[in-house]
Amino acid sequence: MPLLDRISTPQDLRTLTRRQLEELAEEIRAFLITKVSRTGGHLGPNLGVVELTLGLHRVFDSPHDPIIFDTGHQSYVHKMLTGRQAGFDTLRQRGGLSGYPEPHESEHDWVSNSHASTSLSWGAGLAQGFQLRGEDRTVVVVVGDGALTGGMAWEALNNIPIRPGVKLVIVVNDNGRSYTPTVGGLANQLAGLRTHKKYEKTLSYIKRRVSSLPVVGRPAYDLLHGFKTGVKDVLVPEGMFTDLGIKYIGPIDGHDIGAVISHLEQARQFDGPVIVHCMTRKGKGFKAAEENEEDRFHAVGKINEFTGEPLTASVQATWTDAFAEAMVQIGQRREDVVAITAAMLYPVGLGRFAAAFPERAFDVGIAEQHAVVSAAGLAAAGLHPVVALYATFVNRAFDQVLMDAALHDKGVTFALDRSGVTGTDGPSHNGMWDISLLGLVPNLEIAAPRDQPRMVEALERAVTVDDRPTVVRYSKERLPDDMPAVSHRGEGRDRVDLLRADQLATVMVVGYGQFAGMGMAIAERLAQQGITCTVADPLWCVPVSSELVALASQHRMVVSIEDNMVVGGLGERLRSRLVADDVATELMCFGIPQRFLAHGSRDEVLTELGLTARDVARQVLERLVNDRSISAEPQPADGR
Repeated sequence: MPLLDRISTPQDLRTLTRRQLEELAEEIRAFLITKVSRTGGHLGPNLGVVELTLGLHRVFDSPHDPIIFDTGHQSYVHKMLTGRQAGFDTLRQRGGLSGYPEPHESEHDWVSNSHASTSLSWGAGLAQGFQLRGEDRTVVVVVGDGALTGGMAWEALNNIPIRPGVKLVIVVNDNGRSYTPTVGGLANQLAGLRTHKKYEKTLSYIKRRVSSLPVVGRPAYDLLHGFKTGVKDVLVPEGMFTDLGIKYIGPIDGHDIGAVISHLEQARQFDGPVIVHCMTRKGKGFKAAEENEEDRFHAVGKINEFTGEPLTASVQATWTDAFAEAMVQIGQRREDVVAITAAMLYPVGLGRFAAAFPERAFDVGIAEQHAVVSAAGLAAAGLHPVVALYATFVNRAFDQVLMDAALHDKGVTFALDRSGVTGTDGPSHNGMWDISLLGLVPNLEIAAPRDQPRMVEALERAVTVDDRPTVVRYSKERLPDDMPAVSHRGEGRDRVDLLRADQLATVMVVGYGQFAGMGMAIAERLAQQGITCTVADPLWCVPVSSELVALASQHRMVVSIEDNMVVGGLGERLRSRLVADDVATELMCFGIPQRFLAHGSRDEVLTELGLTARDVARQVLERLVNDRSISAEPQPADGR
């Protein structure tokens, strides 16, 4: 790759001709397809922004002029142009290159952003800050049409024009998609801007006729530039931007490097906020991606770089598959059950439900807050909504869960995919806060199923609860084998399944959800050292089951392990109940510490945290051996 090999800083682009830039774009696409197909990552979004990113770094002076990407997953080309090509062999791997902008990697990355719709607020704050400090710097924000469906983006757009002279260039990367095609009124407006052939035909005709006039042709056309704006206002619904007080440029072909550069130059010279509307094609240059209608290879695992076929066969269903199947079965029996997603119909497994019941499936765009409040409204109308989100994204709607769903006693079920440690997407995508946060909500109930039958059971019960929110959380991992109980205590929400019950057990291991299997492995390791164990799984982990408290009182020690933060998790909740009931049983809590976790595989992250059967069993054994304060006899139920 003769041109790409010469690029180590953005300044190197300024020596290239337009033809060389076009050739460089092709080299970059080839590089991306080869590298990302080997590591996995966000391929489609980055193939779509090659020329756009080249233009940005040709026109603006990064890092003096900050370039902020929303959502951040389309920053691979930016990384390549800022000296990080060599790191792509370790993309999203432990100790390697992050899949998102990362200030610790480079001074060219200003924001470690990977949740949508935040970039405009970052850009506004930076631009206003530079203005107040008297610094002549331009802030550039690259925001997709999908991210513009988030309410926070419009809060920013409403405030950006307030301060005159703020130098902020907003590049709308319009490919008509987030994960899937963008939905809603915004999508319809942008489609009008994107596809109005009458507008382009009229302007082309004016330019040809006026420019051909002898002597005065070109000057006359330049004088009629204002008429061009008027024609656009008549033919195209551009006003949604200009009415906010933000200059609008476009729409332009985001794959025409010359057009991108010239329009960005115009925007850079404008003394105030500007929107540059660029039309791009997600997955451009890779046939398999362009023809993939589901998500244009938004995110891929390891694939064949020529065909796009996965290199590892899917031999076992995932939790998402189990949820998808359960929702269709419930939907067939319950006409009142509806489904809501936030621009992630297929990733969360609602594609099959939407195909079977299209009138009962709602995709609200990247708008989790709206999703939750509209779900409360649907519940008030007599329906039972199931809101399917990634666990990390429910954080964005905590206030709405608290004040709209729970305060109003509405029966809304939240299905939280990708709960626990997810790994390669880094700190922001781990679903490690949901139990701690949602457990604060009065009356809310949380289930963490250990296998497919328990997931079906949890969902079946959840959609019958009509006076409070319910949550079913599960991992992105492969479904484990079914783990039937040997017995159980209690019924309904209070039930606790016993997966192992040794005679006169001295230790009870509470492993639930994705960690139920680890609980069994810990018990086996302790049994090899002569420690008898009970393994308990409370399907509904919040609120804490009274049966679980009673079981805990009958053991010398309780070991709680969870794929959630220790702070605010089940272990700490159980400890509070034991103290309140004056039960002296020793409790060891294992879970995720209160810190952000660097990217790496799930197994690597869990190993670093000591959340493995070997590490937990070793610590438990050491405590039993060294802590003589632990009674050698099981505790009676009253704690005496």
